[in-house]
Amino acid sequence: MALPWRSRRSSLVKSKPVKRISGVEVSIPTHFRCPISLDLMKDPVTASTGITYDRASIEAWLDMGNATCPVTNRELKQEDLIPNHSIRKMIQDWCVANRSHGIERIPTPKIPVTKAQVTDIVSEIAAASRLRDRDRCGQLVAKVRSLMREGERNRRCFESNGTGRALAAAFGAFAGGSSVDGSVTRVLEEILAAITTLLPLDEEAASHVGSPESLTCLVSILKHGDLVARLNAAVVVKELLACGGARADGMADTAGLVEALVKLIREPVLPQTTKASLVAVFYLTNYSERTASRVVGMGLVPVLIETLVDAEKSMCEKALAVLDALMGCDGGREQAYGHALTTPVLVKKMFRVSDTTTEFVVSALWKLCRGKEEEGDEGEGRGRCLREAQQAGAFHKLLLLLQVGCGEATKEKATALLRLLNGYRKDECIDTTDFKGLKRPLLPV
Repeated sequence: MALPWRSRRSSLVKSKPVKRISGVEVSIPTHFRCPISLDLMKDPVTASTGITYDRASIEAWLDMGNATCPVTNRELKQEDLIPNHSIRKMIQDWCVANRSHGIERIPTPKIPVTKAQVTDIVSEIAAASRLRDRDRCGQLVAKVRSLMREGERNRRCFESNGTGRALAAAFGAFAGGSSVDGSVTRVLEEILAAITTLLPLDEEAASHVGSPESLTCLVSILKHGDLVARLNAAVVVKELLACGGARADGMADTAGLVEALVKLIREPVLPQTTKASLVAVFYLTNYSERTASRVVGMGLVPVLIETLVDAEKSMCEKALAVLDALMGCDGGREQAYGHALTTPVLVKKMFRVSDTTTEFVVSALWKLCRGKEEEGDEGEGRGRCLREAQQAGAFHKLLLLLQVGCGEATKEKATALLRLLNGYRKDECIDTTDFKGLKRPLLPV
């Protein structure tokens, strides 16, 4: 009779009756092979149904949404899995006996953390933070990080048992203390490092990390922390801003926050830190024109334009998102008009990165070429931008964009740009390399 899981998850089944090492076929005993992967088990666990699986395979099966034993089709839960030490020791002995064939002994797996252990650790962290016991809290947070590094199962167990809220509350408690000296800062950095592995934050956790006292400490870490600490702080700030516009308005008024984020973009320390800072600045400027004007005053527009010249895809998308947001204010456009690379770089990026960058490019060009709606005259900068866009081949690229398809908002802006560029057709110069590889629909004869 066919096993019930074979027809439903055939992709998990791989026929591996033997292991080929250096040209020699070594037969793996049937009871040493996982019923799912058919490979040698490295961490055998026995289900409540009596069937033994390799932990990685059965957990992957359950993570797919299945709730039954693959072999017996009986109900099965992840917490029902028990390490089978007898089979594991037998497998290790077999590996040692076949060492001459190049088979390495499987390491003894570490026992996954249990819900009860996580609950105890979380309670201890809460108690230590209430007592402002920085040493004990630091030890517990280090233990949490160590256990989470042992595997995804441990991380999920901590995540699902309130660890993120406890860590956020601890961060808020130490940040709100009477004095924040070097030892407290080290604890805060340790807590931040643990929090970044448990994102996203729920509303309660975000309220602790987003308190005025916590934000002040985050700014200090952004400015003075080591490379990893600044990365973690930028990631947490980005996460807080992603929660909603109301919080963004309050965070923008935190002394030094916007300046610290802009500095991390102007003076990069790590690519991941720059990306997190760009996303954070995007949220801040997208929600508030006043904040956008402040960022423009810090000279970020030229930095973004020069970053776009040779940025990889992810960095390019984020830099363009911020640049587009800054083009919504007068100062941002003035700085863009004054930079020789603005229009050529934007036109060049229109089809060369991703659909997301195409949308941001069209939006930024539209804002630059349109200028202020209430102004009747074209303006020197606006006219120069239109001429340079036409010379760079923007007209034909926009026509092609409308042909291959885009979002409704992008389509409206592209159409408006075409109207504006139509009067500058004599200056056109087409870069045909941007059209290579694009699939054009057949035109009617």
